[in-house]
Amino acid sequence: MYEALLHLRPKLVAFTHVSNMLGTINPVRELTRMAHEAGALVLVDGAQAVPHVPVDVAEIGADFYVFSGHKMLAPTGSGALWARRELLEAMPPFMAGGDMIREVHLRRSEWNDVPWKFEAGTPDIAAQIGFGAAAEYLMALGMDRVQAHEKELAKYAIETLRREIPRIEIYGPEADQRGGVVAFNVPGIHPHDVAQILDRAGVCLRAGHHCTMPLHERYDLAASARASFNVYTVPEDIDALAAGLREVVRIFER
Repeated sequence: MYEALLHLRPKLVAFTHVSNMLGTINPVRELTRMAHEAGALVLVDGAQAVPHVPVDVAEIGADFYVFSGHKMLAPTGSGALWARRELLEAMPPFMAGGDMIREVHLRRSEWNDVPWKFEAGTPDIAAQIGFGAAAEYLMALGMDRVQAHEKELAKYAIETLRREIPRIEIYGPEADQRGGVVAFNVPGIHPHDVAQILDRAGVCLRAGHHCTMPLHERYDLAASARASFNVYTVPEDIDALAAGLREVVRIFER
């Protein structure tokens, strides 16, 4: 990868912190270092990381770190972009509106300071208040504890599903290297059918490409099913998933 970066001389390198399909926790600090040595700025997608693992943007060394709110117990439409101040100060605003301008004249304008320069108009105030409350809740729980909880759930899920559904195909690394998601397929049964039958049993999965179509192409998969865990997930939820999958197999083998 490093040689490829040096050859391409990119201006910006973007990668995910935690894969939302495989659950893989990527070595973002090392990836950031290699991208910087190739002369690129770095943007890290932390949407799947911030709710599940401890994150220290200073330690990672990224130039931009972005994440959404709805994956971390906050309202939809909320989220955050962290960036190095000197970069934000050098960047022009991408949207015009109230508060992003300090002075307006007929032939010139002067932009406001960061962060107001990038906050044109009236923001979704209610969602952002909820976003702050969600962040405070997770920090009060302790992200080390959250990660340990989800790691145990992922380990239990992988072991249980492999035992109860011997033919199951589980994608991604073992539990100690992943976040709180487990993507899988039951050969011969489409993930949409799996999800529909499990829905009747009160078990909610996501089925499809999970916004990772290139990754599915890499694995030669039409789609996959994905179970996601959070602070409120308990082992009994995974038992319900396994029981539902046994019913899925029974229906399709009749």
